[in-house]
Amino acid sequence: MRQVYLHHRAALLLASHLRGGFRRTETQPRHSEVTIMRTFKNFAFLAPLLLALALPAFGWQDSDDDSKQSRYPPRLESRTTKAVDYKQDSTSDIDLKGTTLVPDLKGEAKVHTRTGRVEIETKLHHMRPANSFGLEYLTYVLWAVAPDGRANNLGELVVKNGEDEASIETTSTLQSFALIVTAEPYFAVTQPSDMVVAENDVKDAKGSVRIVDVQYELIPRSLYTQQVEPIEKPVYGVDKKAPLSLLEARNAIRIAKDAHADEYAEGQYQAAKQSLAQAEDYYQRKQSTKSIDTVAREATQAAESARVMAIKNSEQAKQERERNDAQAKAEQAQADAATQAQAAAQAQAERQAAAQQASDEQARAQAEAQQRQQAELAAQQQAQQAQQAQLQAQQAQQQTQLAQQQAQAAQQQAQQAESDRQQMRARLLEQLNQVLETRDTARGLIVSMPDVLFDTGSANLKPTAKERLAKVAGILIAYPDIRVEIDGYTDSTGSDAFNMQLSEQRSESVRSYLSSQGVSQNVITTQGFGESNPIASNDTASGRQQNRRVELVVSGESIGAQAVVPNR
Repeated sequence: MRQVYLHHRAALLLASHLRGGFRRTETQPRHSEVTIMRTFKNFAFLAPLLLALALPAFGWQDSDDDSKQSRYPPRLESRTTKAVDYKQDSTSDIDLKGTTLVPDLKGEAKVHTRTGRVEIETKLHHMRPANSFGLEYLTYVLWAVAPDGRANNLGELVVKNGEDEASIETTSTLQSFALIVTAEPYFAVTQPSDMVVAENDVKDAKGSVRIVDVQYELIPRSLYTQQVEPIEKPVYGVDKKAPLSLLEARNAIRIAKDAHADEYAEGQYQAAKQSLAQAEDYYQRKQSTKSIDTVAREATQAAESARVMAIKNSEQAKQERERNDAQAKAEQAQADAATQAQAAAQAQAERQAAAQQASDEQARAQAEAQQRQQAELAAQQQAQQAQQAQLQAQQAQQQTQLAQQQAQAAQQQAQQAESDRQQMRARLLEQLNQVLETRDTARGLIVSMPDVLFDTGSANLKPTAKERLAKVAGILIAYPDIRVEIDGYTDSTGSDAFNMQLSEQRSESVRSYLSSQGVSQNVITTQGFGESNPIASNDTASGRQQNRRVELVVSGESIGAQAVVPNR
């Protein structure tokens, strides 16, 4: 039932965008008529992709056998709001109120119903930059949500630098709809995100209206967060003055890559990258804002097309693998059935031959009744033995097949478990490296805390160290069977007793702070090694500074690492 429902939703989404399309806001640069037509022409190639999403072969189902799927297809989240059924040839005033994300946001919309269309004038006040909700969000989009839950992208709301207002004049073919505003990674999105910042307030609606409850679905934030690479560098770059259209194009390329568009929709993805490269070139050569926006928006729409196509193609590849597996099993079953039929035919032939032989013996030995009776008895015994032999052969074959299946299942489980451990180890290594330098060793993942994170000659943690350790603790808590060994080291300066005590105190200080941040004390051990196990020469100041360190050795069965204690 869920798959049928989602197919229907994809078809409604296609119809909505074919009728509505994307519209220019008042606050955006005005493009020429040719540029606008080019933008809608580029968006037109999204139609067959969205239509393909409505086919039964594509359902929003979880994939457990392909790690490349990551967060695709996404799990949609539901939300409820109020829609208004506007009467024909009327004008209504609707208030827009901020959600809990931006409670002080206010706005108003004037809705004019005309024959075949609805004209909407919207203005919002007290808005915040979209990236205040996360670097993955760059702009705002106004949506019309029909009573059946389908969302229609009415256009982009751009908040200019130094301002907190945005407005848009647009149209829709819907007569009953709810108005919502969401923060989005780029303008060309085909379904709203879960960052809903404003909704229409129908309690004080003015004009000819009728209130309707509506439930719609949202794309969760996890779909847009950084997975392939960090957001800040590829999207924002080093130039903080880059135009919004260029930032949105970079973000769209990043999200498309996260959906593996470079593998499952290579043509569309490369076209998007080429358009982005052209926009980047225009920007570097200080071309007009209009020229940059035109090419950048083409890149954004092409990237969204590639993302949608990648989701479809990856699902088709999965289904093709499943069909091939099913066909192989069917062929094997057919071969097994043929073998069994051949054995049965052979046994039947043997029984027939025995019966004929008994008949011949009976004819030749009519005069000897005793001999005839003995021959018949022998034939019956032979037939029973043949049946028993056939039954035993079938049982042996079934046992052999069962043993093979069990062996294959055990091998697959072992391979899957090893793959899971390697993936979890790589993910943990990447997460820890974003906080402190981490290397992968036979002992486990070793997180290195340099001496500069402690007060000189002391075990007191500096504020910078506490901030980083808090992040490390947040990462470790997500891995329940992880064990942490904290090893303290010093240089050769000072006495052995002082160095040993300082190394132990520093490792204990790190353990205490990790415990205060929620890491269980039962999984943490500490050791002080003094000046043992130097990693650099103690003859130079830089070498001694490298030797003054605390190392967190992270191990555990789930990441395929068992802790090994270093020699003192």
